[in-house]
Amino acid sequence: MARRLKTGRSRGFTLMEMMIVISIMLILMAIAIPLYNQSIVHAREAVLRQDLFTLRSVIDQYTLDKQKAPQALDDVVQAGYLKNIPQDPMTGQANWEVVQEDILLAVDQQDPGISDVKSASSATASDGTAYSTW
Repeated sequence: MARRLKTGRSRGFTLMEMMIVISIMLILMAIAIPLYNQSIVHAREAVLRQDLFTLRSVIDQYTLDKQKAPQALDDVVQAGYLKNIPQDPMTGQANWEVVQEDILLAVDQQDPGISDVKSASSATASDGTAYSTW
């Protein structure tokens, strides 16, 4: 059997050791939290870019197939091009701003309608541009 050595010191951490560990943890958190928040913003921006690309291509497909532009985003859902309108990742709602123009996208298109879609957010992106200009 091993003998226990008796020392005048009890087992545990000193106040100084605890303060050093807590200081290191705070420094690491001060570095990690801003990086995490920045990655969340970049992920939302990537989702916004993808959603805009999808909505714009669906509008173009609808216009070419039906020979008329959709009058509302619900038209592309009812026609089966999308299951539902995606939420704007910046606003958290499906409140896209649609651009209705009098231009005709297809040669045999009969009625004008939605030609583009934009984010309804008034916030600024990480590259300095407004989300509503994408």
